[in-house]
Amino acid sequence: MTAPTSLSQDELKTLVGQAALQYVVPGELVGVGTGSTVNKFIDALASIKDTIRGAVSSSEASTARLKALGIPVLDANDVRSLSVYIDGADEIDGNGYMVKGGGAALTREKIVAALARRFVCIADESKLVNVLGAFPLPVEVIPMAAAHIARRFESLGGQATLRLRDGQPLVTDNGQHILDVRGLTISDPLAFETEVNQWPGVVTVGVFALQKANVCLLGTAQGVRTLSL
Repeated sequence: MTAPTSLSQDELKTLVGQAALQYVVPGELVGVGTGSTVNKFIDALASIKDTIRGAVSSSEASTARLKALGIPVLDANDVRSLSVYIDGADEIDGNGYMVKGGGAALTREKIVAALARRFVCIADESKLVNVLGAFPLPVEVIPMAAAHIARRFESLGGQATLRLRDGQPLVTDNGQHILDVRGLTISDPLAFETEVNQWPGVVTVGVFALQKANVCLLGTAQGVRTLSL
């Protein structure tokens, strides 16, 4: 797929959203993530909605968009497995390890990803990095543990701040808060995810290494670049 060099970031997101349709399995359910790039995929999915059973969604926002387009949404508890999960990333490296959670849906994203046999990441090429950590790492936390968890990140060289919305702590779809951690270099994502997930009060850390991407569709000035990971 080729594209002129003048495409905007929004147009690149549209390209990869459309390209992801080739990974949707007819007659099955599709796992759907959250975010601006995924919104482009949801819009494209509407064009083939009659060929699929429906979707399992990772956020209230995506659920609302899917339903508005006439795509049935099933509860994750009613699904044993998914053939594919399609979602974006805030960062992705050459191994398919990602940082996610800029849209505050990381816990539900990880749950739906765990149901899927294949994770297809859709992103523009600015998200491809050599080492994770430049994007502030989202961590969903139980509110009473936020200060303690922030101090633990400080011991690793990070600076954790509570994510706010309209001057108040952002509340996730799960009723929890988000810490954004800056100053980290995540050279071993698997070990990092495993460690932080065990800290009391952490609901989910936004490193996706255990649920890594198997394929990444990158929007570039030359078109959609496919990375098999």
